[in-house]
Amino acid sequence: MLTTRPRGINDILPGDVEGWQALEAHIRHLFSLYHYEEIRTPIFEHTELFLRSVGETSDIVEKEMYSFEDKGLRHITLRPEGTAGVVRAYIENKLFAGPAPQKLYYIGPMFRYDQPQAGRYRQFHQFGCEVLGSDAPVVDAEVITFAVDLFSRLGLQDLKVSLNTVGCPDCRPAYEKALVDYFAGHEEDLCDTCKDRLHRNPLRILDCKEEGCKALAAQAPTTLDYACDHCKDHFAAVRGYLDEVGIAYELDSTLVRGLDYYTQTAFEVIMTQKSGAQNAICGGGRYNKLVYNCGGQDTPGVGFAAGMERLLLILESQGLAIGQRRTPAVYLAPMDAEASKMAFALAKALRAKDIAVEMDSMGKSLKAQMKNADRLQVAYTVLIGENERLGGFATVRQMATGEQTEIDLDKLVTYLEKGIKHVATKKNT
Repeated sequence: MLTTRPRGINDILPGDVEGWQALEAHIRHLFSLYHYEEIRTPIFEHTELFLRSVGETSDIVEKEMYSFEDKGLRHITLRPEGTAGVVRAYIENKLFAGPAPQKLYYIGPMFRYDQPQAGRYRQFHQFGCEVLGSDAPVVDAEVITFAVDLFSRLGLQDLKVSLNTVGCPDCRPAYEKALVDYFAGHEEDLCDTCKDRLHRNPLRILDCKEEGCKALAAQAPTTLDYACDHCKDHFAAVRGYLDEVGIAYELDSTLVRGLDYYTQTAFEVIMTQKSGAQNAICGGGRYNKLVYNCGGQDTPGVGFAAGMERLLLILESQGLAIGQRRTPAVYLAPMDAEASKMAFALAKALRAKDIAVEMDSMGKSLKAQMKNADRLQVAYTVLIGENERLGGFATVRQMATGEQTEIDLDKLVTYLEKGIKHVATKKNT
């Protein structure tokens, strides 16, 4: 039906969009404090980019991508996540020629064919960051610190970091062999999906949410058991930086994230509910081979992403809803067509002073207009009728007190400007 949106996507309406705007402003402000710069990449890319970056055996590629063939017979995919597009832009636009590291962030819609549920939709919004060009452990720690800082400033409590190292190309093959040997001995207890993963990508079994597979994963060999000295040293250094700033974390040997490009550090920021349930509100890690796998030079990288719908739901559930619906400061109430022209010119003059204005455009009665001004909770209502037009003045009502004053039209803008500043000052004291 033309009047029904497709399943799994949402309209963001006035009354709700203000929370989104406030969250976006909060995100941008904090990224500026950490000296990250915004990047905006296309909503769709060549499908091959996600095959090479996210991984052909990941759930995203196998089950969730919105892919199609365009009129030029090119294979195109709506972006299911943000990192691959940022890496492609980094390579194509030669950002590597600039100072290293490049510290970038993004905010925007992503698309996955998933089962819709609260906080999880087929078109959803993510923000995240990518640091490209440094393999220093301090960068991993800064990315984790940023995420915790962001959520803490929003008022979320009971945050903790779940942390793991997933190894590197030098030590991971031995670890993957150990996983295959372990899970092969329990193959009959694996779910059908994990039986298929066993010899294709055994790390994915650690990410399975089926209870039987989770129980087996908890007893599986860990990445730290097989990590090379370089990965152990890197991981210890990351933990040392987090200890230095007092960020609590717990080691989770089953944490591998849902994407194939991670190396070494993997993490999630988790919030513990009063019920004891836990919510992962963001996740990320290091991906030192992703730029190379996408056709660029061998460049280290690290980043994280978080879903905005889920975060807004958590804030609301905690009584921390942000953003308020904006209201105009002045309502113009003309009584006839000539007065409407005067009000129209007055509205332009007030807006030139950055004063928010609404005026009647429906020819409503004075009573109806005053009711509308009350609904909007304006500071001042300006009445212009025949007497005002002929006398060269306007009647200004201060809505909080009901006091009315006649103000000459040539002094009206200045009068309202001073009055609104006074009202704002009183609200802030």
